[in-house]
Amino acid sequence: MGAQLRAVRARIRAVKSIGKITRAQELIASSRIIRAQQRMRAAEPYARELTQAVEAVVSRSSSISHPMVTEPEAHASAAVLILTSDSGFCGAYNANVLRESARLRQRNDENGTATTTYVAGSKGIGWHRFRDIPVEREWSGFSSQPTYADAEKVATALLDAFSGEGEGEGEGEGGGAGGSAGGGAGGLTKVDEIYLVSTEFVSMLTQRPAVTRLLPLEIAEAPESERPGGPLPSYEFEPSTDDVLDALLPQYVASRIYYAMLEAAASELAARRRAMKAATDNANDLLDRLTREANNARQAEITQEISEIVGGSNALAEANAGSE
Repeated sequence: MGAQLRAVRARIRAVKSIGKITRAQELIASSRIIRAQQRMRAAEPYARELTQAVEAVVSRSSSISHPMVTEPEAHASAAVLILTSDSGFCGAYNANVLRESARLRQRNDENGTATTTYVAGSKGIGWHRFRDIPVEREWSGFSSQPTYADAEKVATALLDAFSGEGEGEGEGEGGGAGGSAGGGAGGLTKVDEIYLVSTEFVSMLTQRPAVTRLLPLEIAEAPESERPGGPLPSYEFEPSTDDVLDALLPQYVASRIYYAMLEAAASELAARRRAMKAATDNANDLLDRLTREANNARQAEITQEISEIVGGSNALAEANAGSE
């Protein structure tokens, strides 16, 4: 009985330690998520206005032959950028994103499109390495607090692959940008499309993985009255539409990636807060059950000791009565 009580008490101490860790993680995520939401809201107007400007350039022009807005004749290859987290304790956040990227890769394989993978986040990098899935470039170290400079590095690599320019060898990037792996000695892989797989922040309770095609640019035609920002403005282009797109589209891709990174950071913190709260609640429930189990074991031990004392006392009394 004493061994069972010691084992239960050891489990109680372990569960208390785990509960303290999960509670601390929950409080940290709760304190950081407000700042992440503020950064996301602050970046939204710029991304929205830049998107409208690009849409206006494309929709107001009668003929555009720019490769970033022209649908290719054959989709031979596609670049897929996957945004994951650098740390765990965030429930199914990474699993949902990686599952969505696997579906996109399977769809590309069925359509005969080769997939070139770009990954941001240590969890996604480790997932691909474990499954021996080749990765063209990888970045880590900024999933919780991304900067526009981080988004520009990722956008530059994707645009180089889309245009077929740039170096194939990866450069080592220290500090917050993490390591970067190149595409090998064969040079940079030319792609016809660029997809982004990330997590959309809907609310504190809802975050959903999403697949977005960044390039070639897709312009959704909608009535002017139904546009959230109102009618598209009218622009005059000087010197030409292609020159304007050459200047706007790299900024457009970088801003889209940056806003997706901010959304992913807020989603990561919200998922971690929800997962750690559930883990803390489970630890508290388990602690209550183990405490009752320890009390029962202790009560049984006390009862057994009392029974042994009473039995010994009765035996001694009977022995004394027999001797008289």
